[in-house]
Amino acid sequence: MTRPVDSGVIFLARIALAVLFLWGGVMKLAGYAGFVGYLQGRGVPFVQIAAPLATAVEVLGGLFLIVGFKIRPLALVMAVYAVATAILGHDFWNTTDPVMQHDMVIHFWKNIGLAGGFLLLFVTGAGRISIDGARTPRGGLSSY
Repeated sequence: MTRPVDSGVIFLARIALAVLFLWGGVMKLAGYAGFVGYLQGRGVPFVQIAAPLATAVEVLGGLFLIVGFKIRPLALVMAVYAVATAILGHDFWNTTDPVMQHDMVIHFWKNIGLAGGFLLLFVTGAGRISIDGARTPRGGLSSY
């Protein structure tokens, strides 16, 4: 069973993760043509599928993180997404400019760290301050 303070910390962690993804998703929507061009320039396959999928994952994932809806499956999706974007979007091993390579290394490992945070969220669940928590019976073992 989760202590109230734990649920508060989990809620703050969900918000911190959500801000990054909501902001990124909204920026992708606002400059959608530019985002598609960026993906094409990076050689991402199936851009017509990848662009709306990435935008949806970031916007919907961010919203679901805030309200705490289906957090365990969402956390797995977001962890995979963070690793995939690290590999496809921050491939420092293909960069020759030392300044750009340094930037790419930082962003690559940031994404791997985000994946770790999502895996922790998968283990902890959403906590009580969430839709998942509100739908979970209070007696016995908790699955949120």
